[in-house]
Amino acid sequence: MNRSRCAWCGTDPLYQAYHDQEWGVPVHDDRRLFEMLILDGAQAGLNWLTILRKRENYRRALADFNPEIIASYGPTDIARLMADPGIIRNRLKIESVIRNARACLAIQEQLGELGPLLWRHVDFQPRQNAWTSLAELPTQTPESEAMSRELKRLGFNFVGPTICYAFMQATGMVNDHLVTCFRHRELSGS
Repeated sequence: MNRSRCAWCGTDPLYQAYHDQEWGVPVHDDRRLFEMLILDGAQAGLNWLTILRKRENYRRALADFNPEIIASYGPTDIARLMADPGIIRNRLKIESVIRNARACLAIQEQLGELGPLLWRHVDFQPRQNAWTSLAELPTQTPESEAMSRELKRLGFNFVGPTICYAFMQATGMVNDHLVTCFRHRELSGS
């Protein structure tokens, strides 16, 4: 079927499947939110398709993004991850995964869930944007800046405002599909 998509996903089948089935779909599950925070942090300075192609390797290497397991990682695990060609082998990014898992657990212990802390930055409702070109999409917003500040205050790392905005797009906190994209209509309910 020939569908009008956002141009950023190009013609790569994996990228198109991600666009068509995941990007912009509201996510409330803590494990999935944690996964996307980690992957968006890993993307810093890289193309999202690079991370997408490595996602299954990340799932394998990081116990399917289980923060309880990751929080217990020590020097041996860091060495194992640094030697894993299936993921981005950047020590700062790998150490941030462990730090973020610990911060995630602290939030869950205090609040019960990570999701509400994140979703409150959009008043618990996906923002429905109406962009007509990719040039209109912001790289950060006051909401992503506030999320970034809060996450950093709570001990997270690799969560700058641009990473937070990419995370908000990926997890459906904002609908940034172009109005000409078939997914915009589906996700906005119009």
